Amino acid sequence: MRPDHAPLPPRYLRTKEAAQFLSLSARTLEKHRTYGTGPAYHKLGGRVVYSIEDLEAWVQRGAVTSTSDPRGGRVRPAKRHVLTATPPAGRAFR
Repeated sequence: MRPDHAPLPPRYLRTKEAAQFLSLSARTLEKHRTYGTGPAYHKLGGRVVYSIEDLEAWVQRGAVTSTSDPRGGRVRPAKRHVLTATPPAGRAFR
């Protein structure tokens, strides 16, 4: 490597490094991935990797300016989210 070129930062982070980047545990990031509430990820050779840009975009989606902000952030907690079904018109669930 020539001394006039600084090494480039890694373009992709593995789960452990991505979790450290986000100040989360690796397990929490894995849960987000499982439940579909986390940042976008890629699979390279069977390995899960995250781009820095995707991690930063995910953080920005949860940004709020006040505790009374009606959005409440768009980053959902790392837990299973069940959609509630609505009964068809004129019928009730049994």
